Order: sequence, then structure tokens, then C-alpha cells
Amino acid sequence: MSVSVRIPTILRTYTGGDSEVTAEGADLAAVLDDLDARYAGIKGRILDEAGQLRRFVNVYVDNDDVRFLDHLQTPTPDGTQVSVIPAVAGGC
Repeated sequence: MSVSVRIPTILRTYTGGDSEVTAEGADLAAVLDDLDARYAGIKGRILDEAGQLRRFVNVYVDNDDVRFLDHLQTPTPDGTQVSVIPAVAGGC
């Protein structure tokens, strides 16, 4: 399944500056594996050492937060849009 992955600015060093790339996979885990095969090291910035989404990284599949779906097993049918969004914190 071919999906489009939106890459945040902070991770574009892995994709040669591309803000959107293509990856293959039937679920999010497979998409991240394929993404890492194409852009070595990027998966380690999205997943922690236990293989779970990093605390301050949000991933959406077609505008739905995967934490409220099936996490890494969230299906990614052909044409799906995956967005990787780093959490933003701050205050006064």
C-alpha cells in the first residue's frame, strides 16, 4: 500500500529536505519500517527504545491520532495520508 507521509521540519534532514515522502505498508508499523529503509534513522526519532511512539511525537493517519486508533497497527490503505507532528510545548 502506497501512502504519503508528511515530514516535520525537524526531521527533514533525513529526507533531504522533502516535506512529504512516499512509503509502503499495510499498517503504520510497516510504513515506519519502509520509511526507515528509505531514510535511515528517521524511525528512531519517531519511536522510542521500546518500539512505541515517542511521548512528544504525534502521528495521524488521515487526520486521526493513532493513539486513539490501533497505535502502530493502525491500517494504512493505499492513498492514506500519514502526518508526523512533534508536540509543541511552551508558555509564558
